[in-house]
Order: sequence, then C-alpha cells, then structure tokens
Amino acid sequence: MTPLQRKIRVLVVDDSAVARTFLIQGLSSFPNIEVVGYAINALDANAKILRLKPDVMTLDVEMPGTNGIDFLSQLLPAHPLPVILVSSLNLRVFDALAAGAVDFVRKPDGTESRQSFFRALSQKITVASCAKVHPRRPAAAHPSAVLPPSALGQSNIVDLDHTIIGLGASTGGTEATLEVMKRLPADIPGMVIVQHMPKGFTAMYAQRLNKLCAMEVREAKNGDEIRRGLALVAPADLQARVVRMGSRYTLACQPGDKVSGHRPSVDALFHSMAAQVKCHMVGIIMTGMGRDGASGLLEMRKAGAYTIGQDKESCVVYGMPGVAQDIGAVTIQASCTNIAAILMQHLKTGK
Repeated sequence: MTPLQRKIRVLVVDDSAVARTFLIQGLSSFPNIEVVGYAINALDANAKILRLKPDVMTLDVEMPGTNGIDFLSQLLPAHPLPVILVSSLNLRVFDALAAGAVDFVRKPDGTESRQSFFRALSQKITVASCAKVHPRRPAAAHPSAVLPPSALGQSNIVDLDHTIIGLGASTGGTEATLEVMKRLPADIPGMVIVQHMPKGFTAMYAQRLNKLCAMEVREAKNGDEIRRGLALVAPADLQARVVRMGSRYTLACQPGDKVSGHRPSVDALFHSMAAQVKCHMVGIIMTGMGRDGASGLLEMRKAGAYTIGQDKESCVVYGMPGVAQDIGAVTIQASCTNIAAILMQHLKTGK
C-alpha cells in the first residue's frame, strides 16, 4: 500500500461507552479510516497516543477529570496531533478550538441522520489528517483583555461609510477570523462573515466574537442592513447574499441549494457582492479545505474589489486561499495576524 493509500489512523476519545461504540462502528465503515483504539479519559488518551501514534483524534469536550480543553492545552505543545471535536451544542467548543483543535462536528441529536453525521465527520477527519496544528492559548473571555484598536475615523481616499467587507473561512477559520477581527476598530465598515459551521453554532460564534472584538457582531437575520460598525455572521444552513436597495445594502439569508458544496457558501456571498455592490468593497479569504470562495473572490477582484488571501504558513489548511491565489483572485497575501493591519492600511490610504 502506497503512502497515498494508507488509511487514516484514528483514536476515539469519549468517556461514554455508548458514544465510543457508535463512533467506532460508524467510522470503521469508511475504507480510508482505521480506528486504531479508544480512550475513556485524558490520562488514558495520553498513554495511547504515544503507543498507537494516531493520525487524527476525535475528542469529547466534556469529560470527567481533565476536560477536553485542558487536555488539548497540555497535549498539543508536545504532540501537535490534529483533533476533531465531537460536541453537543456547547459554547465550550470554541474554547477547545482556541486551544488548538482543528474542527468540530455536532453530536447527533435526532435532527440529522446517522449517515449525514458520519459523512461530515469522515470528511473532517480526512481534512484534519492533512492539517497543520497550531497549539494556542485559549482566547481572553472579555474585550478588556484585548488592546482596543485605534478608530478609523474618516478617509480622504475610501468612503468608509459606503464600503462593504466580505470574509470567508472554513477549517481553522474560527480562530483565524478572530485573530483578524480583534485587531479591527469599532467603526470598521460593514462586514459579512461566512464560516462553515454546524447548525446552532453560528449564533454562539457571533456572541463570542461580539465579546472579544471592538465592533458589534451578531448572527445575521434575513433583511439585516449592512452598516458601519456591524459584522454579520451568516447563519448555518442558509445562503447569505448581499442585496442592493438604492444606496443601502442588506443581507438576504434564505434557504437554497448548496453552492460549492456548502450552505452558507463563501462563493454565494462573494458572487453576490461582485454583482450587487456598487460602492467600495473588500474580499478576504482564509483557511479552509476545497475551493469555496475562490471563484467568487476572482469576480470581486474583476469588479474592482481589493482582495486579501491568508498565506500558506499561517493556514491550518491552505485550500480555499491557495486556489484563490492560483487563479489570480488575490491582490495580496498575509498571515492571519497581519491581515487586519493590511486591511486598515488599505481603508486609510486606498493602497
């Protein structure tokens, strides 16, 4: 068997015997995945990681003893192993992502089929097996811990009151987007964010950003006006598209087919911006597997937008921004810690 054909070795970590059996049986049905073992808690997992050498680990956030967040904080600096969280609808999943987990799936709650759950989990495991792990300290819980960015004020070059910023991300994007947003001022031009995420989590993610960032951030509702000082997070399972109403712009959040394999889709947002936005606009594409957003960003650039792509070195997965770079959709590349500064310079100087 060649390296490309080698199965992805997975360690399942969950304190529930029922959950472990469910995950092991489901994942074992995929020909590219081999479940090499399971662990019942952090101590057990730590020993088995050393012995079994898995490629990817699935982890329950809530476990007795050392919880998943503390476990990741201790484990990843020494063993940068890609971790997929299997979590209930719980705000703590974002603390675990901040500690270095690559991605997450929502535990089945009866609203989705067993097949769709394991299809999503297996895809995320496949992506994670190629991901770069960036161990991190959990983010601060209150904006007072973040130095407030200086206000933009007004620009003689760019009409900031009539500028729209679109940002799209997938795997690794929850924390990468936060790295950008927390460096931006309260009076940033209106923003729309598409982050691939299970249903139920986009509202909690928006609340987290709202606590940690200077601008107002909330989950979008159909018909919300895009305005300065507000960042709207596209709700999971709906397509988000910008709609022009004279000199005003709103966000349509509606059911619809998947675009580029996703709902919400970065391409759906970016294509709508290219077609609808007649004022100044900026497109930002960040870490994620696949190509969602690349063609839409190219259309935005053709329509006169300033476009930024996250660089390969800082991406968890250099898929979406890599494709965008390859097809000529990106004006400039930067790390997630430098994107905000580049955006601010552009908004102030037009360059």
